[in-house]
Amino acid sequence: MVDDLHGEAREALQNAGLAAVVADRRGSVVGVTDDLLLILGAGVERPEVPLGAHLFSEAWVSFQERTPGGTTLSSQREVFAALAPALAGELGDVEELRGMVDGRLHDLLDGLEPTTAGDFWSGRVDVNFGDRTTPIDLFTFRLRDPQGQSAGWVTITKPGIGGAVIAMLATGDAQLLERMLRLLQPARRPTAILFADLASSTALSHSLSSRDYFALIRRLAWRTDRSAVQTGGIIGKHVGDGITAFFLAETCGSESEAARACIEAAQAMRLDAQEVASRSGLAHDAIALRIGLHWGAMVYIGRLLTSGRTEVTALGDEVNEAARIEACATADRILVSKHLIERLEPSDATRLGIDARHMHYTPLAELPNAPEKARRDAPKLAVAELQLLPH
Repeated sequence: MVDDLHGEAREALQNAGLAAVVADRRGSVVGVTDDLLLILGAGVERPEVPLGAHLFSEAWVSFQERTPGGTTLSSQREVFAALAPALAGELGDVEELRGMVDGRLHDLLDGLEPTTAGDFWSGRVDVNFGDRTTPIDLFTFRLRDPQGQSAGWVTITKPGIGGAVIAMLATGDAQLLERMLRLLQPARRPTAILFADLASSTALSHSLSSRDYFALIRRLAWRTDRSAVQTGGIIGKHVGDGITAFFLAETCGSESEAARACIEAAQAMRLDAQEVASRSGLAHDAIALRIGLHWGAMVYIGRLLTSGRTEVTALGDEVNEAARIEACATADRILVSKHLIERLEPSDATRLGIDARHMHYTPLAELPNAPEKARRDAPKLAVAELQLLPH
């Protein structure tokens, strides 16, 4: 019956999307939710945890100490020091508890007097996350069987910030945040690259009030970000009124699907610009984007996580080349590299209405409006204007 209660608790926590541990009355771990496993794996993997071991055993303490999303040893000592009297009280014997826990915690048991555990406890720990530690809040409560007898414990973890801040962060697109989770560990990842920029932004900023121009940029950023995410992309940096987005083969399914998603996002963004013009009381052709698309086989991409922000950053020559392609595009035009088009499988090309065999390419240096940086950095890069569905 107690095992069934532990299973029900773990299932309920899992269904609620909570990061949690279920332990039996003696403190041995009997269940862990998938979200906690993702935290322990720093969003990259779900590691194997030492189920059946005491929460403060050598196996569990060492596991947390070495995993990228695990609790530091100093924090585990602080939590154990706070809970040890109650844990000993549950067992009825300090020495029995000593035999169950990591030797590095034994000094905290010297002279300990067991106490009766309450039903609730909360605290804060530091977690190894990336190249730094971050605070995590813990909330522990007792499980009781139908007769009201102690049957175990549940510990729920959450970021060490208030609920209102969490609610604000939750307004981001869940698809994007889940994709970003996989990027904590930087690596070379094949990806389609999209650069887009608002044409005639200077003229617009001069003709509109600052308030109206800011509203326009906010509408455009919201819609273009949405289009990139809905087609399978990850948003990169926003610089002024520009946007970058990356469509990774590993998240889109294949190189061809990543290339197709990138092109679909570009198509959607052209329509976004029209919607923004209408919302801003402007003619459709008053707002237009320059868009450049490229393929990166060797892009080094990962998440930049600091105390002030989190964003996806990509490095490599192909990223710079994508920026040069965008700079060569004229208003309301999409320039795409030969490298990207040739990643498309016939089925994806057909879905987009593209006949890859009859695409005509021009080196960047030969485009009449190519700026000096494009002529200098990528003169031989072959591009074509992409003719997609009509507006």
